[in-house]
Amino acid sequence: MPGCKMVEINILKDHVHMLMVIPPKYAVKDVIGRLKGISAGKLKGRFGFSNPVWSPGYFVKTVGAPEEDIIEYIRNQ
Repeated sequence: MPGCKMVEINILKDHVHMLMVIPPKYAVKDVIGRLKGISAGKLKGRFGFSNPVWSPGYFVKTVGAPEEDIIEYIRNQ
């Protein structure tokens, strides 16, 4: 989606931490839905998963902390 930017990502065994910039013209649920849908299709195509790749839910938090602190938190999970 134009204007959306993934700033930092850390992929763990059972979940993913991401810092993203999402312009206010997009609903977070729409961006996450598209991200999960596209990535699930690519993972199923590459690895042949037959079960769902992602759970239906997600957690989002907006914060006022400095970006450097958030990036450090994501990297150290």
